[in-house]
Amino acid sequence: MDIKLAENIRTFRKQLSLTQEQLAEVLGVTVGAVYKWEARLSQPELAMIMAMADFFDTSVDVLLGYEMKDNRLQASVDRLKQYRHEKNPEGLTEAEKALKKYPNAFEIVYISATMYQLFGIEGKEKALLRRALELLEYSRFLLPQNTDPEISEITICGDMAEAYLAMGKGEQAVELLRKHNAGGIYNDLIGLTLVSACNRPNEALPFLSDALLKNTAALMRTVMGYVNVFFSQKDYASAQAILLWGSSVLSGLRDREKPSFLDKMNGVFHACIAYTQIQSGDGDAARRSLLLAKELADRFDAMPDYDLESIRFVTLGKQKSAYDDLGATAMMGIQNALRSIGDDTLSAIWKEVNEDEK
Repeated sequence: MDIKLAENIRTFRKQLSLTQEQLAEVLGVTVGAVYKWEARLSQPELAMIMAMADFFDTSVDVLLGYEMKDNRLQASVDRLKQYRHEKNPEGLTEAEKALKKYPNAFEIVYISATMYQLFGIEGKEKALLRRALELLEYSRFLLPQNTDPEISEITICGDMAEAYLAMGKGEQAVELLRKHNAGGIYNDLIGLTLVSACNRPNEALPFLSDALLKNTAALMRTVMGYVNVFFSQKDYASAQAILLWGSSVLSGLRDREKPSFLDKMNGVFHACIAYTQIQSGDGDAARRSLLLAKELADRFDAMPDYDLESIRFVTLGKQKSAYDDLGATAMMGIQNALRSIGDDTLSAIWKEVNEDEK
């Protein structure tokens, strides 16, 4: 509820072109009284508010500027989300009000929990973090109400682990994450916590290595997704930019002393880069990119190695191999990419590059 009486008295007075003295004379009060009303230093009594509403030819509600908040469930959820987005601490008070009205509504409990978590972590306030944990635990019980596919018991436990970490309880965080680490979703956080909060670096390495591998694979899929979007939009400059960035990531992960299947993916990237260069009218640059793609493919195909420990920083402690759908060989991967692009100029340059090598 918000009351804007002071602003409205001023607005209505000015609409009638009255000074504070003239309004005071009409209402039979002192100029000081009108001044205090408009300055929010005092409020008129109900009878005077009614007299002003009659004089201004409006209703009491309009004069008060009375606006009742929409406190229905969805409106409350949306308002709490906005408070959290703005990092407005008033949201904590609103959250408690909403929790009193909807104590068993999943959305209210969960959004309130994440708001307490946000302010608890940023302000390093354990009381707020304890309240976040209490609400997160209860939100697990209310999960059958949840309709958001991005929220599950696994993600809620991840939120709880972050709260434990902020409270300095690394062991509890690791235990919780390990129990809810489906598909290795929390390997990066487990590894980080083991080394930074639990002082167990050797135990952390396999988790960090697995996280690096999974995140790199996801990143490369994301890059190719963007490339396909940019190609469809004919935005070749953006396609080239993200391909170059992806290529730099692959190059940075390559152990210079070992053959690496990363060269196979990088060869495909450079073939795609060549296409963007053709579209910008730079045939010479496209030829250089295809030469590099061929060099990468030849190097890998001469000594193919899909061992995941050929990647820098990776220490798994067990033998594990990579696989892809690019083609049986790196050279086939490039040829498949060129066939998919279907550009005659690109294919002609690729043919020349291969004939020159013979």
